[in-house]
Amino acid sequence: MSNAIPFDTAFNFVPRAFRPEKPRRFGITEIRAPYYATFGTRHLQDVFDVAGNWVDGIKWAGGSFALVPPEHVRAFSDIAHEHNAYVSSGGWIETVLRYGPDAVDQYLKEAKEAGFDVIEISTGFIMLPTSGLLRLVEKVVKAGLKAKPELGIQIGSGGDSGEAELAAETKKDVGDLIDRAKQALDAGAEIIMIESEGITENVTEWNTGAAASIINGVGLENVMFEAADGPVFEWYVKNYGNEVNLFVDHSQILQLEGLRQNIWGNKSTWGRVINPA
Repeated sequence: MSNAIPFDTAFNFVPRAFRPEKPRRFGITEIRAPYYATFGTRHLQDVFDVAGNWVDGIKWAGGSFALVPPEHVRAFSDIAHEHNAYVSSGGWIETVLRYGPDAVDQYLKEAKEAGFDVIEISTGFIMLPTSGLLRLVEKVVKAGLKAKPELGIQIGSGGDSGEAELAAETKKDVGDLIDRAKQALDAGAEIIMIESEGITENVTEWNTGAAASIINGVGLENVMFEAADGPVFEWYVKNYGNEVNLFVDHSQILQLEGLRQNIWGNKSTWGRVINPA
């Protein structure tokens, strides 16, 4: 039985579940850049030195890049690119949109100068019609960047709102999300990020039916799920295999990858994640 990993790893006489080389089109792991944890380029370099094979992209959440000197933002991009990983903006365009189309144009210009490859287009806080979303996708693509709409079923998702606050806002129809996602992909979006609120975050009970409907309606390869919690990313891998695209915290890379490759797990996943080369 041969090793199904096309990488040089320690102890590689132990076979693993198949993982393709980067750049990957499935089984993508996107990690959080500085936000909840504040760290700099030396820390990021350490992360890539140790686990760079398993990181496909980094994402600046919550507009955190707007609080950092521009040369440091660019340095983060350079490190990611040196390790064949992309750089994503996070959904801060929701803030920029409040200041008009000129601000959006300037935002895309500076994002490209900072080395960003992907612009996330979030709609958790704003009431953006599908037509407006599609125009933003087209504008991002025209600017030479990849568009990643972020869609969800929870009104008010994407921030630090509490469970009770979000429950009071109610949820959106999952069918509407699927329709918007399909139209965004047709308009040129690269992939669709799925908000965790209303599905696995800030809920009394996980809405696994919504996740299943999204995967079945949009396609596993076309969506990425927020899953920055061990039981959540384990559930996705357990139910949809190691080719599911996931966004996690940078501290969880090896834990997730160990599960993807079938070298470790817990009672319900240990030794059960299989993917032949």
